[in-house]
Amino acid sequence: MNKLVLVALVCAAPVVLGTAAYLLGWSPGQPSNYGELLAPAQIPALKELRGKWLLVMFDAGACDASCEKKLYTMRQVRRAQGKDMDRVERLWAVTDGAKPRPELLPAIEGTRFIAVPSHGFPGNIRDHIYLVDPYGNLMLRFPPDPDPSRVIKDLQRLLKYSPRAR
Repeated sequence: MNKLVLVALVCAAPVVLGTAAYLLGWSPGQPSNYGELLAPAQIPALKELRGKWLLVMFDAGACDASCEKKLYTMRQVRRAQGKDMDRVERLWAVTDGAKPRPELLPAIEGTRFIAVPSHGFPGNIRDHIYLVDPYGNLMLRFPPDPDPSRVIKDLQRLLKYSPRAR
C-alpha cells in the first residue's frame, strides 16, 4: 500500500506544484530574447533572398546620424557572426528613392539597397531594425538604438539552431 501512495504522490506532485505556482503568480523569468517577437508575416518582396537571415532597416537616402548608426550596428552584428556571417544579409530599404551619399558607400560595403514595401513591418519602420528568417517570415524587431551585443546574442542563438541553407 505504501508503494501505491508513493507512486500517486510522485505522479500528482508536478500537477499540484504547477497549479500552485500559477495561482501564486510565479514566473520562470524574463524571456531570453532581446528583440521583440512579432507575429509571423510573409514578406513577399524578399523572395529572391530566401535562404539567408536578413537584417532590414528603413530610412531615407540622405541618411542622418541615427540611420548611420543603424547601418553600423547591422554591419557589426553581421561581422560578429564569424563563420556564419555568410548566412546573414543586410538590407537598406531606402524610403524616398534617393541615392545614398557617395562617402557613405565604403562604410556600408555589402549592404543591399532594395525597394521593399513597408506593409507587413509593424511600428514606426524608421526606428527599428527588423530580422527576417530564411523563409521570408518577419520574426523580430529590435528597439530604437539597439544594444549591439544583445542583437548579436539573439542572432547567434537563431543561427545555432536553424539549419544551413542547401
